[in-house]
Amino acid sequence: MNEKMILQELLAIKERAIARYSQFKVGALLLTREGKKYSGHNIESSSFGLTICAERVALYKALSEGEREFDKMFILSDGEKFCPPCGACRQVLMDFTPDISIVLLTGSGDSNTYLLKELLPNAFTGINLD
Repeated sequence: MNEKMILQELLAIKERAIARYSQFKVGALLLTREGKKYSGHNIESSSFGLTICAERVALYKALSEGEREFDKMFILSDGEKFCPPCGACRQVLMDFTPDISIVLLTGSGDSNTYLLKELLPNAFTGINLD
């Protein structure tokens, strides 16, 4: 998949963000192993703890549609620097997509790719519950 095309999609997704409090828009695009795409953007609540990040929106949309096999997640924010997933998103992604790559993009098209396991080493998972 062409990162230039992904960037254009992410720019549009990010602009749909509902970030009336922080003014910080984030867009995410999750790819399944079969190449299907699920988008997400942040949605803020006046009760900040109820705000949901772009990454979890995309993941929950995919899971609710029955998807279980994932390949990559692309993330773009309003900032000029790379915007990695927050701790809550890293945990939820680890629970459902432990082997994916996370591709962080800037609006100018620069990118960095990480394995999720690099972003959340020694993660707490279902194995710890056994």
